[in-house]
Amino acid sequence: QWVLQRIPVVIPQHTEARPAPHFLSQARLDVTSTCDPECHKKAPHPSYWDLRSLLAYETLHSNGRLTETAIRIYGYNPNSNTTPAYLTGSSGKAERSHVRRKRQIFGHDGRFSIAGQDFLLKYPFSVAVKLSTGCSGTLVGDRHVLTAAHCVHDGKNYVKGAQRLRVGFLKPKQRDTQQSSFHLLSNFTNHVEGGPSPYAPPTSDIMKFQWIRAKRTHVPKGWIKGNANDIGMDYDYALLELKKPHKRRHMKLGVSPPAQGLPGRRVHFSGFDNDRPGQLVYRFCRAGEETSDLLYQHCDAQPGASGSGVYARMWAGRRWERKVIGVFSGHQWVERQGASQEFNVAVRITPLKYAQICYWIKGNFMDCREG
Repeated sequence: QWVLQRIPVVIPQHTEARPAPHFLSQARLDVTSTCDPECHKKAPHPSYWDLRSLLAYETLHSNGRLTETAIRIYGYNPNSNTTPAYLTGSSGKAERSHVRRKRQIFGHDGRFSIAGQDFLLKYPFSVAVKLSTGCSGTLVGDRHVLTAAHCVHDGKNYVKGAQRLRVGFLKPKQRDTQQSSFHLLSNFTNHVEGGPSPYAPPTSDIMKFQWIRAKRTHVPKGWIKGNANDIGMDYDYALLELKKPHKRRHMKLGVSPPAQGLPGRRVHFSGFDNDRPGQLVYRFCRAGEETSDLLYQHCDAQPGASGSGVYARMWAGRRWERKVIGVFSGHQWVERQGASQEFNVAVRITPLKYAQICYWIKGNFMDCREG
């Protein structure tokens, strides 16, 4: 079940203007790293001053203005990190792939294409959105979208389209309740019973998007400063503030629990994989290895799904509740002792990241003390 814990305070200290971005490079829809779980686990613990530097952030405004904000941290002791990944190593070994396979699909493709208005516009699928740069995102507030930092910033500068960034809300062109129900049921039956690959909806169900412009984009300096040496992977997240409310139900944030604390060790996410244009693609899988900041899993995914909110469904005292516990970053493969190891990686929402993202959404740390 969800266990609420006390959250530290991450608040702005001062903000200053930065040189205008260039917006020259194309957004990369997948990010690779040569650092595997063991490599990340051996990274030194960041000090208090390191964390202040990593959690400082840039804000890109829709008029092209760029600012940088320094932060202060209260109520956090970097030496008291009790994350099981640091205390006892991995909470469980992920299955390892020793054969190079099709990128980001591990064996049988277990993804489901969600079709039809009755499913697309229903929670939790309705919280998935598409970015104009080609990535995915998740609604986490009345006008806020959580996504991956690499969808708007390549580690050196902001990408093409970041200034006029738009967020797309999927809606079907036609209503076809009976066929849609059959498509979802067929997908699920095929997946569970080991039948053919999930059934794709017919072309008559091609979807269209309603777009809303982003007003502000927040990116942590940990991504900008650390991308060249893999530490940036820990901070591959960004928050978009829309120019107007989206008027849909959003998903709450949650601090990422240890993998063994998840029901069936299972995580879920929905996004817009680029090999299925115009379709919302849902998947779930068993969580594998973890570090303090990253969660490794073998959920089937393709570029375009990065930025999707990884969520868990757990008991909240009186009902089952879904919360976003991470951001899907992308695919990694590492050559070790002549064998290829492959992982899909999500950035975990730690208490400090929760405090930061929640402050970006609420604007008041008093509303962000439990997560």
